[in-house]
Amino acid sequence: MKLSILMPVYNEEARLADAVKQALDVQYPCEIELVVVDDGSTDRTSQILAGMDNSRMRVILHERNQGKGAAIMTAVTAAEGDYLVILDADLEYSPTDIPKLLQPVLEGRTTVVYGNRTFGSHSSFSFWYVMGNKAVTTAANMLFNCYLGDLETCFKLMPVELYRSLRIRSRGFGMEAEVTGKLLRNRYRPYEVPISYHARSREEGKKITWQDGVEALWILLRERLRKPMLLA
Repeated sequence: MKLSILMPVYNEEARLADAVKQALDVQYPCEIELVVVDDGSTDRTSQILAGMDNSRMRVILHERNQGKGAAIMTAVTAAEGDYLVILDADLEYSPTDIPKLLQPVLEGRTTVVYGNRTFGSHSSFSFWYVMGNKAVTTAANMLFNCYLGDLETCFKLMPVELYRSLRIRSRGFGMEAEVTGKLLRNRYRPYEVPISYHARSREEGKKITWQDGVEALWILLRERLRKPMLLA
């Protein structure tokens, strides 16, 4: 197996070098590639990326900011692995958890794995952020009669061809709900493993807002009303 780690980046000059180093330093149980998409950053992100040289890393540039979903679309198109996982460059997630996501796949138990975050006073952005995440996840569970623990998790691992067949159209944070809604609509039930998490604050660059939660609810309802797709 070869794993494509997809890293969307937008104005992360303060954390980017550490994020890339952490991702490449992990001892993975398979071959990996790191596909970084600079989504039109206006700070020193592009210069930092230009100074990096690693045979397992590729960098793709967007001339203008298009959103996380658009950056992932670009990365998925370029991915050369059999499986993919998304890893944000904000250091909220630890790449040392990625081998744990791979384990159920390598053992033949599943093909789709989600990292389930445990929120606490030391790790959460705010009460309302956690409640918003729980509300969106609960809505998905009710609509699709399942029991997910964390719909909005960044850590979603699945075959590259499966992700491509989902034909994700959301260009912003709505891609998280669209991916999950389409998987659930087509009877994929993600296998969840516990992961570590440490949210950053608005002052540190937190970008998601309550509007993204409202959009996620609409996307889930839309996907529930649609017919199943022919997936890879």
